[in-house]
Amino acid sequence: MKSRKSRQPKTKTLFFKQMRKAKPKKRVILPDPVFNDQKVSKFVNHLMYDGKKNTSYEIFYAALETVKTKLPNEEKSALEIWKKALDNVTPQVEVKSRRVGGATFQVPTEIRPDRKESISMKNLILFARKRGGKCMADKLAAEIMDAFNEQGGAYKRKEDMHRMAEANRAFAHFRF
Repeated sequence: MKSRKSRQPKTKTLFFKQMRKAKPKKRVILPDPVFNDQKVSKFVNHLMYDGKKNTSYEIFYAALETVKTKLPNEEKSALEIWKKALDNVTPQVEVKSRRVGGATFQVPTEIRPDRKESISMKNLILFARKRGGKCMADKLAAEIMDAFNEQGGAYKRKEDMHRMAEANRAFAHFRF
Protein backbone atom coordinates (compact mmCIF):
# COMPACT_ATOMS: atom_id res chain seq x y z
CA MET A 1 0.00 0.00 0.00
CA LYS A 2 1.27 3.46 -0.90
CA SER A 3 2.04 5.73 1.95
CA ARG A 4 0.00 8.84 2.08
CA LYS A 5 1.80 12.06 2.64
CA SER A 6 -0.07 14.79 4.33
CA ARG A 7 -1.05 17.03 1.48
CA GLN A 8 -0.63 20.61 2.47
CA PRO A 9 -1.62 23.35 0.10
CA LYS A 10 1.34 24.83 -1.66
CA THR A 11 2.00 28.38 -0.65
CA LYS A 12 2.15 30.83 -3.48
CA THR A 13 5.06 33.18 -3.51
CA LEU A 14 4.11 36.61 -4.69
CA PHE A 15 6.62 38.81 -6.40
CA PHE A 16 6.07 42.53 -6.26
CA LYS A 17 7.85 44.89 -8.56
CA GLN A 18 9.75 47.33 -6.46
CA MET A 19 10.53 50.89 -7.38
CA ARG A 20 14.09 51.85 -7.98
CA LYS A 21 15.84 53.29 -4.98
CA ALA A 22 16.43 56.65 -6.59
CA LYS A 23 14.49 58.43 -9.29
CA PRO A 24 16.54 59.03 -12.41
CA LYS A 25 17.88 62.56 -12.70
CA LYS A 26 16.14 64.88 -15.11
CA ARG A 27 18.31 65.69 -18.08
CA VAL A 28 19.19 69.31 -18.51
CA ILE A 29 17.98 70.58 -21.87
CA LEU A 30 20.03 73.44 -23.22
CA PRO A 31 18.16 76.51 -24.50
CA ASP A 32 17.98 77.13 -28.23
CA PRO A 33 20.52 79.45 -29.89
CA VAL A 34 18.13 82.10 -31.28
CA PHE A 35 15.51 82.71 -28.56
CA ASN A 36 17.52 81.26 -25.65
CA ASP A 37 14.44 79.29 -24.55
CA GLN A 38 14.29 75.72 -23.20
CA LYS A 39 10.72 75.21 -24.40
CA VAL A 40 11.84 75.77 -27.99
CA SER A 41 14.57 73.15 -27.57
CA LYS A 42 12.06 70.61 -26.24
CA PHE A 43 9.73 71.32 -29.17
CA VAL A 44 12.58 70.93 -31.67
CA ASN A 45 13.58 67.64 -30.01
CA HIS A 46 10.02 66.35 -30.53
CA LEU A 47 10.08 67.61 -34.12
CA MET A 48 13.42 65.96 -34.90
CA TYR A 49 13.75 62.80 -37.01
CA ASP A 50 16.87 60.58 -37.07
CA GLY A 51 18.95 62.93 -34.92
CA LYS A 52 18.77 65.76 -37.46
CA LYS A 53 18.47 68.62 -35.01
CA ASN A 54 19.74 71.37 -37.35
CA THR A 55 17.09 70.47 -39.90
CA SER A 56 14.35 70.62 -37.28
CA TYR A 57 15.65 74.00 -36.01
CA GLU A 58 15.50 75.29 -39.60
CA ILE A 59 11.93 74.02 -39.97
CA PHE A 60 10.87 75.61 -36.67
CA TYR A 61 12.45 79.00 -37.36
CA ALA A 62 11.05 79.04 -40.92
CA ALA A 63 7.59 78.26 -39.49
CA LEU A 64 7.88 81.18 -37.05
CA GLU A 65 8.94 83.48 -39.91
CA THR A 66 5.89 82.38 -41.89
CA VAL A 67 3.67 83.03 -38.84
CA LYS A 68 5.17 86.52 -38.52
CA THR A 69 4.50 87.36 -42.19
CA LYS A 70 0.95 85.92 -42.19
CA LEU A 71 -0.07 87.70 -38.97
CA PRO A 72 1.47 91.16 -39.47
CA ASN A 73 -1.20 93.09 -37.51
CA GLU A 74 -0.60 91.00 -34.37
CA GLU A 75 1.27 92.97 -31.68
CA LYS A 76 2.85 89.80 -30.26
CA SER A 77 6.12 88.37 -31.54
CA ALA A 78 6.18 85.06 -33.42
CA LEU A 79 7.58 83.28 -30.33
CA GLU A 80 4.76 84.64 -28.14
CA ILE A 81 2.20 83.54 -30.74
CA TRP A 82 3.75 80.04 -30.69
CA LYS A 83 3.67 79.93 -26.87
CA LYS A 84 0.01 81.06 -26.84
CA ALA A 85 -0.81 78.40 -29.46
CA LEU A 86 0.91 75.79 -27.28
CA ASP A 87 -1.11 76.94 -24.25
CA ASN A 88 -4.32 76.71 -26.29
CA VAL A 89 -3.66 73.04 -27.16
CA THR A 90 -2.47 72.03 -23.67
CA PRO A 91 -4.96 69.65 -22.01
CA GLN A 92 -5.67 69.92 -18.27
CA VAL A 93 -7.28 66.50 -17.72
CA GLU A 94 -7.16 63.11 -19.43
CA VAL A 95 -8.97 59.81 -18.99
CA LYS A 96 -7.20 56.63 -17.91
CA SER A 97 -8.67 53.13 -18.02
CA ARG A 98 -9.21 51.51 -14.64
CA ARG A 99 -10.64 48.04 -14.02
CA VAL A 100 -13.00 47.85 -11.07
CA GLY A 101 -14.96 44.67 -10.41
CA GLY A 102 -14.69 43.29 -13.94
CA ALA A 103 -15.77 46.55 -15.58
CA THR A 104 -13.41 49.03 -17.20
CA PHE A 105 -14.04 52.68 -16.37
CA GLN A 106 -12.57 55.76 -18.01
CA VAL A 107 -11.37 57.70 -14.98
CA PRO A 108 -10.59 61.41 -15.45
CA THR A 109 -7.26 62.44 -13.91
CA GLU A 110 -5.29 65.64 -13.87
CA ILE A 111 -2.10 65.70 -15.89
CA ARG A 112 1.34 66.49 -14.47
CA PRO A 113 2.77 69.79 -15.77
CA ASP A 114 5.69 68.18 -17.64
CA ARG A 115 3.33 65.69 -19.30
CA LYS A 116 0.93 68.52 -20.26
CA GLU A 117 3.74 70.29 -22.08
CA SER A 118 4.87 67.11 -23.81
CA ILE A 119 1.35 66.16 -24.95
CA SER A 120 0.67 69.64 -26.34
CA MET A 121 3.94 69.68 -28.31
CA LYS A 122 3.39 66.17 -29.69
CA ASN A 123 -0.20 66.98 -30.72
CA LEU A 124 0.82 70.21 -32.46
CA ILE A 125 3.54 68.37 -34.41
CA LEU A 126 1.34 65.34 -35.16
CA PHE A 127 -1.47 67.42 -36.65
CA ALA A 128 1.00 69.61 -38.54
CA ARG A 129 2.43 66.45 -40.16
CA LYS A 130 -1.06 65.23 -41.08
CA ARG A 131 -1.87 68.52 -42.86
CA GLY A 132 -1.67 68.88 -46.57
CA GLY A 133 0.97 71.29 -47.76
CA LYS A 134 4.25 71.81 -49.49
CA CYS A 135 6.85 71.60 -46.74
CA MET A 136 6.83 70.90 -43.01
CA ALA A 137 7.60 74.54 -42.15
CA ASP A 138 4.41 75.69 -43.92
CA LYS A 139 2.33 72.94 -42.34
CA LEU A 140 3.69 73.75 -38.87
CA ALA A 141 3.08 77.46 -39.38
CA ALA A 142 -0.53 76.77 -40.42
CA GLU A 143 -1.11 74.55 -37.38
CA ILE A 144 0.44 77.17 -35.05
CA MET A 145 -1.85 79.86 -36.47
CA ASP A 146 -4.89 77.59 -36.15
CA ALA A 147 -3.99 76.72 -32.55
CA PHE A 148 -3.47 80.44 -31.81
CA ASN A 149 -7.00 81.10 -33.16
CA GLU A 150 -8.38 78.15 -31.15
CA GLN A 151 -9.12 75.88 -34.11
CA GLY A 152 -7.36 73.10 -36.00
CA GLY A 153 -6.63 69.45 -35.25
CA ALA A 154 -4.50 69.87 -32.12
CA TYR A 155 -7.06 72.18 -30.50
CA LYS A 156 -9.86 69.75 -31.40
CA ARG A 157 -7.89 66.89 -29.78
CA LYS A 158 -7.63 68.91 -26.54
CA GLU A 159 -11.36 69.68 -26.62
CA ASP A 160 -12.13 65.98 -27.17
CA MET A 161 -9.95 65.01 -24.18
CA HIS A 162 -11.78 67.52 -21.99
CA ARG A 163 -15.18 66.37 -23.28
CA MET A 164 -14.31 62.72 -22.47
CA ALA A 165 -13.20 63.71 -18.97
CA GLU A 166 -16.38 65.73 -18.44
CA ALA A 167 -18.58 62.85 -19.62
CA ASN A 168 -16.83 60.43 -17.22
CA ARG A 169 -16.76 62.82 -14.27
CA ALA A 170 -18.99 60.41 -12.31
CA PHE A 171 -16.07 57.94 -12.10
CA ALA A 172 -13.63 60.46 -10.63
CA HIS A 173 -13.84 58.73 -7.24
CA PHE A 174 -11.99 55.72 -8.77
CA ARG A 175 -8.93 57.91 -9.08
CA PHE A 176 -5.56 56.15 -8.91
